Amino acid sequence: MKKIHFTGIGGAGMAPLAELSLARGFAVSGSDMAESPKCRHLEASGAEVFYGHREDNLPDDADLLVFSSAVTEENCERKKARHLGIREIRRGGYLAELSALYRRCVSVTGTHGKSSISSALAMILRQCGKDPGFMIGAEVAGLPSCASGDGDIFVTEADESDGTHTLLKNFLAVVPNIEDDHEWSLGGKEVLENNFRKVAANSAKLLYYASPECDKLFADHPDKVRLPKIPDKFGDLRGFQAANAFIAAQAAILLGCEESAALAAAQKNYPQVARRMTVHKETEKLLVVEDYAHHPTEVKAAISLLRFQYPGRHLRILFQPHRFARLEKYFSEFVSVLSAADSVFVAPVFAAWSESGKVDSVMLANEIGGTAVEGSFEQWAKAVKKDLPENSVIAVLGAGDINQAIQFI
Repeated sequence: MKKIHFTGIGGAGMAPLAELSLARGFAVSGSDMAESPKCRHLEASGAEVFYGHREDNLPDDADLLVFSSAVTEENCERKKARHLGIREIRRGGYLAELSALYRRCVSVTGTHGKSSISSALAMILRQCGKDPGFMIGAEVAGLPSCASGDGDIFVTEADESDGTHTLLKNFLAVVPNIEDDHEWSLGGKEVLENNFRKVAANSAKLLYYASPECDKLFADHPDKVRLPKIPDKFGDLRGFQAANAFIAAQAAILLGCEESAALAAAQKNYPQVARRMTVHKETEKLLVVEDYAHHPTEVKAAISLLRFQYPGRHLRILFQPHRFARLEKYFSEFVSVLSAADSVFVAPVFAAWSESGKVDSVMLANEIGGTAVEGSFEQWAKAVKKDLPENSVIAVLGAGDINQAIQFI
């Protein structure tokens, strides 16, 4: 039995890989700095999980050590692996190796919609009688984070921010959109574009929405399906949900699903992905919704959908910018899209790996005539609830830890 050790096993991108490895029959061990629901679930599924990083955590007879981007080569478990000659591989490389066990790998990549489209596709395939393997990078109601399937189709989202999407050999790549987000972390727009050219070269088939960027990069692909228009309506779905569901249905059709069945399944069962238009509180006078939107395009789409779904209601936004570099790059765009709300409260920047920047939350709030909040999550919530008109919608937007304020609203 192959023995795989995961350093950083509880991470959002690592835990599903560990779970899929268990499902494939591998012996799994791993370590993380703190106990978490993901770690407890893996333990219950048969993994041996250690808390804290120590040399002894890594079995001497392990076949492979998988590590997350946050784990440096100075990590004691990685040092031991090198000393013993145990092969090491980054998370994205291991995903590529797992996907190669399937006859048809389908990767969903691009800037927006990866989790929703990949989970929608997995659900459509299941409803059409297929048994796909899949790995989803977010929690989805009624769908496990991964499944091994029957060995034919494997659906996964492929992260463009670290180049993971360039490593997979695809039967089909689904690319709903490409924007210049992450070019600042990858080393420039040329690197970002070349990475998507690699995706095209590694894919037997391509499915994408027409856009200047996609058309530029994919025009020469010999087996492409170019969807000429992004639908604003698909059954009862609207906006970005309609666009996500429609392209997922088109992917299912390319994978052999009957067209009418795929379209019906996509319209009927849009995936309830965690932190994607999630309703946390609904009364006659107040609705509290959360969304992962952290890019101007996503914020604009979220506000547009909320305006459609809840017409005439006061829309108040609590927004947490994600990364100083992103806020600086898109400052004017954030000002424009957030100004479409009735009132805006801006939380401190979720800094991730960067500590400061040329612009901050106070500057953003001032520019749009909003309010900057500070202090604890409870204080953020208190500020947002103050002087709130009746029949309001509070939308909590961001990809950082802003969701911890929701319990106090």
